[in-house]
Amino acid sequence: MVDSLGQEIGLRNGDKIITLDGREVENFSKVPMEIILNEVQTIQVEREGQMVDVAIPQDKMSELMQAPGLISVRIPFHVAGFSKGSIGKEAGLEKGDIIVGLNDSSIIFFDAFKTALQDFKGEEVNVNVFRNDEPMSIAVTVPEEGLLGVAPNGNLTEFFELEEIKYGFFESFPKGIEKAGTTLVNYVKQLKLLFSPKNKGYESLGGFLTIGSIFSTSWDWHHFWNITAFLSILLAVMNILPIPALDGGHVMFLLYEMITGRQPHEKVMEVAQVVGMVLLFSLLLFANGNDIYKHFFK
Repeated sequence: MVDSLGQEIGLRNGDKIITLDGREVENFSKVPMEIILNEVQTIQVEREGQMVDVAIPQDKMSELMQAPGLISVRIPFHVAGFSKGSIGKEAGLEKGDIIVGLNDSSIIFFDAFKTALQDFKGEEVNVNVFRNDEPMSIAVTVPEEGLLGVAPNGNLTEFFELEEIKYGFFESFPKGIEKAGTTLVNYVKQLKLLFSPKNKGYESLGGFLTIGSIFSTSWDWHHFWNITAFLSILLAVMNILPIPALDGGHVMFLLYEMITGRQPHEKVMEVAQVVGMVLLFSLLLFANGNDIYKHFFK
């Protein structure tokens, strides 16, 4: 399932992503990141039994960096709950119903059903469902907003067989190092995008609100320590950048002293420290300003 931006670049609901520039991606959730970090030019998809190459317009790369919902997994429409005052519930839909069609059309996916409803605003339709393995039809009058107030079951384990890989105590060390290395390489690629006028990566820069939003609202020890490790790597990379006032800046001056055999002039050190602090505070203000703009004004 793709959002409006995904449709603009040529993807369609129901596409099965096979490769990115000829490379397979095992983890579905990493597809958007792979597209952005590796500046993928072509996505190979299976569409209605045919292989199709979708060329990504490079002028869309900056928009892709700000579209976390570019693609998502398509799910069948199993009723999991209702909103307050749900039209669907009032009409007779029940939790556990499996919606399989609308009028004479067979529709098994939630997104397709939601889209189809938009063509019947203010009209009465027949919603075809399976309840306890028995087919039935329920008449519903679609309100003007085109929504029935019915929530689907979003638990992917109900529809897909997910792969879980576990490592033993001694196996975990090399795998942890490997993951840290991959994270480090990806972060360096992200830094490159920040300074790219073409991709406008700086527009995706975030501060405290962005950092807070990446933590889960409920306790998940695996997610928590993954994010903690990522932030540790992020801070380590930032700290070794050759900016005065950071450790990387001190190393830069030490290298100068080792090569020339003399210390930098105190006035130069003083100006460099001021410039470094100005750069850091400017970055801090810009990142948090981006947060405020995106959360309250965009």
